[in-house]
Amino acid sequence: MQKVQQGFTLIELMIVVAIIGILAAIAIPAYQDYTIRSQVSEGLSLAAGSKTAVGEFFTDRGTFPTNNASAGVAVAASIAGNYVSQVAIAAGLITVTYDAANGASPNTKIAGDTLLLSPIDNGGSLKWTCKTSTLEPKYVPSSCR
Repeated sequence: MQKVQQGFTLIELMIVVAIIGILAAIAIPAYQDYTIRSQVSEGLSLAAGSKTAVGEFFTDRGTFPTNNASAGVAVAASIAGNYVSQVAIAAGLITVTYDAANGASPNTKIAGDTLLLSPIDNGGSLKWTCKTSTLEPKYVPSSCR
């Protein structure tokens, strides 16, 4: 009796490798964008306390605080995370700077970029708008678009 060989042919294996390569070519850039967006969202989380402080200052005095100290929050460099080097307040405008902090570095596509949170008086409440200078819109969190 003749023994029948079983297994994949070279063509079949090459087709599988090609399919995996195509899927990887699509998935890797998408994952990098996801990673960058998560790094940018860290800035919004760190700015939440400053937003509250600016809101309370505005409610009490009718004007915006001039800096972190007048708003009653820590100095800008003390409000830092893994990818955010500082959160600064100037005339109510909150500036989140993405740079190396606490031993971690943000993706090179956002390193040195800033996210600006600007308060707008709505007659008793504040509406926050996000602005960016060099940060690409696709990396800005959906709550800022």
